[in-house]
Amino acid sequence: MSVHLTQFADLGLAEPVLRAITAAGYETPTPIQAKAIPTLLEGRDLIGIAQTGTGKTAAFVLPLLTRLAQANERPNPRNCRALILAPTRELAAQIDDSIRDYAKFMKLTHCVVVGGVKPRPQIKRLEGGVDILVATPGRLLDHVSTGALRLDGVKTVILDEADQMMDLGFMPAIRQIMSKLRKTRQTMLFSATMPAQIRKLASDFLDNPAEVSVAPQSKPIERIQQEVMLMDASAKRNALRDILKAPEVKLAIVFTRTKRGADRVVQNLEKDGLRAAAIHGNKSQNQREKTLANFKNGSVNILVATDIAARGIDVDGITHVVNYEMPTVAEVYVHRIGRTARAGTDGIAIALVEPDERTMLREIENLIGKYLTAEGAALHIPKPIKKPGGGNRGGGGGGQRRGGRPQGQTVTATGSRKPGGRRPGQSGQRKAG
Repeated sequence: MSVHLTQFADLGLAEPVLRAITAAGYETPTPIQAKAIPTLLEGRDLIGIAQTGTGKTAAFVLPLLTRLAQANERPNPRNCRALILAPTRELAAQIDDSIRDYAKFMKLTHCVVVGGVKPRPQIKRLEGGVDILVATPGRLLDHVSTGALRLDGVKTVILDEADQMMDLGFMPAIRQIMSKLRKTRQTMLFSATMPAQIRKLASDFLDNPAEVSVAPQSKPIERIQQEVMLMDASAKRNALRDILKAPEVKLAIVFTRTKRGADRVVQNLEKDGLRAAAIHGNKSQNQREKTLANFKNGSVNILVATDIAARGIDVDGITHVVNYEMPTVAEVYVHRIGRTARAGTDGIAIALVEPDERTMLREIENLIGKYLTAEGAALHIPKPIKKPGGGNRGGGGGGQRRGGRPQGQTVTATGSRKPGGRRPGQSGQRKAG
């Protein structure tokens, strides 16, 4: 696009939508918004390659609201005018919150249909039809199969976080849903990555789509102080306890790779007298909502999460992020630590790294352009020592605890050496969505 649009007022959005944007305190669109909104207002299909935190939600919600307002139609009973599919209940709720914020000066109806809650209230809500329906694929198909919902009135469909829906096994359900839609419609697909299966989905169901992308988020903002602690697995429990007991830890997210691991970490933290709760896919919708509410109001100050469950969490004021278990993909590390240092604040990200995770650590360093450990430090990790009656005690224990980080083999990222020679960028600009 040759013209650089720098204000929301330049994008052609409906007046009530602009009013809501102004009321929310936004003026300047993010790159994905500036690229996607004009194209979507033209009614074209679109593939958007963007990660969470880029303002992606507003990039499709704002033009959707504008087009719905311009059409000036009403939904048919048990039907919807626009359908948004999301992989998780949390993300669906977050999208619905954005719709509520940006449609506050419009007379549009919207609702969320997800699993983990009783279907009867959802069926009741769908009886009169809604303008915008946000849903997870499984529960949506449940309502379609019982006749509580029809899809022949859908004129706009949005697939959000398509790669995550693929990872969760929703591709057959998505194809089934798409096959039930009218042929003349506008279709949008947003994904952080574009594997072959997602490309094939887009090829099958999108009509000559425009494609917009923003540079992948590979450089964590400099306000995040990144630290690495090298230790054996047996030392992790005590190290995590010492980190989280520090008085400067106000709100913390601890990441694990598995749901069972998250529950086990919470049990250990509770035994240590800490206020922790787990959030993952095995929790019911009500449990997850209650946990998030408790985390936001501070009655629980430690949230232990898997990556999938955390994808839709948007909480300010998180002071610490702990990678209790390292991710299997380097980009996920960036997503994780990006939960802290928001809205101009500082944050600390600590990784507890086992010997067999050194390769992943190097991949992360290459991605972010910064060494996180001293050269060769990972080659000399102390072995846990068995003491009579004391069990295994590994590196990272002992010594005086300082600043919320146990004394031991800890190295702080200074940024003095940067693979690739690129300095992480800074961005203080507030994003809509």
